[in-house]
Order: sequence, then C-alpha cells, then structure tokens
Amino acid sequence: MQITETVPPETLFRDYAYFSSFSDTMVAHAKTIAQRLTSERELGEDSLVVEVASNDGYLLQWYREAGVPVLGIEPAQNIAKVATEERGIPTISEFFGKVLATQLAADGQHADIIHANNVLAHVADLNGVVAGFRAMLKPNGVAVVECPYLKDLIDHVEFDTIYHEHLCYFSLTALDRLFRSHDLEIVHVERLAIHGGSIRIHAMPLGAEPIRESVKALLAEEAEWVDDAASYASFGQRVEKLRDDLVGLLDRLKSENKRVAVYGASAKGSTLLNFFGIGKDQIDYVVDRSTVKQGHYTPGTHLKIYDPERLSEDQPDYCLLLTWNFAEEILQQQKKYRDQGGKFIIPIPEVRVA
Repeated sequence: MQITETVPPETLFRDYAYFSSFSDTMVAHAKTIAQRLTSERELGEDSLVVEVASNDGYLLQWYREAGVPVLGIEPAQNIAKVATEERGIPTISEFFGKVLATQLAADGQHADIIHANNVLAHVADLNGVVAGFRAMLKPNGVAVVECPYLKDLIDHVEFDTIYHEHLCYFSLTALDRLFRSHDLEIVHVERLAIHGGSIRIHAMPLGAEPIRESVKALLAEEAEWVDDAASYASFGQRVEKLRDDLVGLLDRLKSENKRVAVYGASAKGSTLLNFFGIGKDQIDYVVDRSTVKQGHYTPGTHLKIYDPERLSEDQPDYCLLLTWNFAEEILQQQKKYRDQGGKFIIPIPEVRVA
C-alpha cells in the first residue's frame, strides 16, 4: 500500500520540525527497548548500535548510558546538531542508503543492532535502505524496525496518517518480501500499541537464527486478507462517516457558544483539519508542546500555535486532540485543564469526549 506522489527527500527532511524527545511516551518506549536489547544481545564496549533517522538522540542516549558505542544517522541538519551538541551522540547528517552503508562498513563500522523507528514509511528508496542494513550488519546482527501497521490503520480508520511524508503503509507480508530480496529474513515480529498500532520486526542475515512462531502466525493471519481488495473497500466510507460525526459535533458546540481549541500541530492533525474542512469557524487556536512549532501557524487552516499552558489559563470548553496517538500522556499532562472542567474530543477511531 502506498501513495502515488513522492516529494523529494531534500525538501521534506533537511530541516525538520519533529523532535522525538518532546514526547515522554517516545522516550520511555525507546528506553525500554534499548535496555532490553542491551541485555538480550549482551552488548558492551566492543558493540555498535546504529540508528537510521536517529532524530535528537532520544533512543541512542540509553545505549550510550549503558556504555555501548553508538552512531546516529539523521538527515535533518537542525536535529542532528541537537543530537551531537546537546546529547553528545555522534551523528552523520546524511540520508541512509546502500552507498553510505557500504562506506561505513568499509571503514570498519559493523553493527550489532540497526534501529529504524518510523522511518521506512518515509523512504522512496526502500531497496537502497534495506540493502544498507545488510551491508552494515554483522553476521549475527539484527535490524530492529518499527513502523505503523497496515491492519491497525484500516481497522481504526487512521486516515490522517496518510500524507506526503508517509509513502508506504506496511503489512508483514510486504516487509517479508522486501527483506528477503536483500538476503535478510524476519525472525521475530511484535505487535505494539504505539502510534495507533505498529509492528516491530527483527531482521537478520539469512540463516542467522530460526524464524519464530510470531512471524509464521502473523503471515498466516495476513494471508486471509492482505491481498483481498474487499478488505480495503469500506475504508473510505468509514472516513466519511467520521467526518460527518466530528464536524456535526463541532457545529453543534459552536451553536451552543462553546469554545474549542486544538491540541497537536502535527502532520496528522493538518491532514484531518484540511480534509474535514475544519478551521477558524470552529476552532479558536492550537497548542503544542514542541517549542519549535509555537508561534507558527497550522498549514492550510492558519491557526496560531501556542504553549499547552494556554489551555488551563484560557480554559476553552473543549479541546480537539489531534495527536490522539499520545492521548494517555496528554490527558495526564493536562490534568489541571480537565479538573477545571475542560474536556477533550478524541477523533480516532471514533469520535468520543474524555
């Protein structure tokens, strides 16, 4: 599954506004897997952990803390600078692919683990990136790749994750074919709740480890639906119902003179607002925790972005939560606003008020 237009990576990713460390959920998620793999793979001072699209060092910092050498590869120059200067994570500010990986391997940079979290969906040159994994991995090394899961996207009507940064939407079936074409095989897969439903695959050179039952079971499950067009047919209709429900609620609140703000100046949020036709007629303003976004405006809808503290200070009646994938974290952070009577509207997978 993929979209049909590709924006040049240089345009999208050389200067980037998303810093992973602004999400406590993401940092905690990264710490858990880093500590687990450090123990399971018996990593030490002679090991090497590489992360592709390493962002601001939110993940690699936990390996470095454990004494494991790390290398970040992050094309966004503004973010790579933060990782290097503020977190001390050695970071190459380039796009990862077969050429760069081959150069690094020739220089003796062979990885025990290569992480790639929420990046494969962004990549036009999928074959080059996976070939790069193969070039850098040690014979018993593992590529640990996380990406949103196609089945969850469909089941939970996560249409707002479909936008120009996300070229592909992966099933395990598609990933299995892709990795095998580069002499890698997926030996383990995990279902994760993060980002509305993701999978984490563990891919290794052919024959390095036996393929676990988790992979065989999920591939068998997907065989029931993944190539069947009927599995996807109702998706658009369910999106339209979601639009009718949400716009209807906002229009009713407006008629009752209720004030509504938005939490989350995210890409998915911009997708939802623009596709649903929600703007200044229904929404007063937007808040976001990222200081990089505060003071700017949302694309298309041109709503000003403020610090989340504004919610408890201004106390709008409702707040539309567009970063619904971090709902638990945000609802907890906004306890003061909620204790004062503020309510959140969560739009995905169905409209509800919390």
